[in-house]
Amino acid sequence: MLNSRWFLEFTTKDEGSIQSLIEVIHSSNTEFQRLEILKLGSFGKCLILDGKIQSTEADEFIYHETLVQPAIMSMERPEKVLIAGGGEGATIREVLRHGSIKEVTLVDLDREVVESCKRYMPEWHNGVFDDPRVKVVYDDARKYIESSDEVFDLIVLDLPEPFDSGPVQLLYTKEFYSIISGKLTTSGCLVTQATSSAVHNCSAFKIIGRTAGEVFPVIRPYTVNIPSFYSPWGFIFASNATDPVKVQKKELENKIRKVEGLSYYNSDIHYSLFSLPTFLQKGFKEESRINTDDDPISFY
Repeated sequence: MLNSRWFLEFTTKDEGSIQSLIEVIHSSNTEFQRLEILKLGSFGKCLILDGKIQSTEADEFIYHETLVQPAIMSMERPEKVLIAGGGEGATIREVLRHGSIKEVTLVDLDREVVESCKRYMPEWHNGVFDDPRVKVVYDDARKYIESSDEVFDLIVLDLPEPFDSGPVQLLYTKEFYSIISGKLTTSGCLVTQATSSAVHNCSAFKIIGRTAGEVFPVIRPYTVNIPSFYSPWGFIFASNATDPVKVQKKELENKIRKVEGLSYYNSDIHYSLFSLPTFLQKGFKEESRINTDDDPISFY
């Protein structure tokens, strides 16, 4: 994602720039990272962590609907969901659009980020943190999932990119995906954000998909354009049984009619998300690198 320091220096040189800095809403150093909530030109309110844009008021709905809806719409009445990361609350918001959901667990390492998003970014969460179905746990995502004896219908990984060496790389390994597989119901699904899918910068996307494919028999990479990321963005859907490409359109449309408030996702978008350009189709077939605990890959 974009480095906010370069971004602000570049865009504030001209006061007429559409992305000039309008307001610093909140700025602090948490226990784990640099947290900024800024208002930037036509993007509006933005969440920035360690200089990287996480989501903006203008287009967060594209990212969060794309992260959540294709998986849930492909499932039969999911009830129990775990979200790792996603402290803004928008991922929870998308999950709770579905009446079948009985329980959502959000696991986030940084309490201050979640509390700041609750306070300064209500447009993202729409009050979902007060929903009795929602439980928030402040912990390391891998540690929590590994030690949990619960089983989930859907696990959503809305995590930082694996570009910094260290613990974050262990959230994209074959071993971690094996742990997740054991925490899913028979038809349960995993979906993870998977970094840029741009033609010049898609290596991590391919490696994440190849790694998940070592564990799950059903792997569906998909992409969407996120304007504030200045890049098309990749996601990986994985399951032991469910396949979002094979869901019947009439069934999908019936489900969508029951869901209110969607601004991006629809039945046509659902199928088009999984229609990859030729260079990515070829890239996924040829990719051989696998990210493991013992030999983590440098994703740069």
